[in-house]
Amino acid sequence: MQIKMTDLVDGHPDVLAGAINGRNVFAKLMQKTGNEPDTPQALFLDFSGVEVATASFLRETVLAFRDTVRRHRSNFYPVIANAAPLVAEELKVLVASHKDVLMLCALDQDGRPHQPQILGELDPKQKFTFDLVQQSGLTDATQLWRENGPKETVKTAWNNRLAALANLGLVVELSEGRTKRYRPLFAES
Repeated sequence: MQIKMTDLVDGHPDVLAGAINGRNVFAKLMQKTGNEPDTPQALFLDFSGVEVATASFLRETVLAFRDTVRRHRSNFYPVIANAAPLVAEELKVLVASHKDVLMLCALDQDGRPHQPQILGELDPKQKFTFDLVQQSGLTDATQLWRENGPKETVKTAWNNRLAALANLGLVVELSEGRTKRYRPLFAES
């Protein structure tokens, strides 16, 4: 699913500023995503046409929206798409100040993601786990624990890291009975 941010604002859609405007756009995002998808999917917040977005606006929209949908274990996984350099710079400052991370990408003409990148810094063990999920394609804590046993002695640590990455919207969590499996965000379901 793709939502153009310029369609959600009144006035000058190329400049997104202010916490109040951010809260208004957040409410519109919640309305647009009221129907939960049956399967996990990336939700592209498309910043095409936006030249500038302030940290206060981004905090009240992007971070608030991501945190809300992920806290509710939604099948939506928000991704920032087509962010102009000044928007990406504000996002970078915002996530750094909150010790947070976001997934960014560009969308091609057909709406397919490319040039994915994590904005912000994961701690080294989360980064290692993220990289393993990217390499594996589909995995779970037991598999990671078995394959990386000498480095990690506690399977619970793998569960915790995988769950944290899913809560950040960086990997997709799939429930299979009592087992949770994880796959890269941009992999086919």
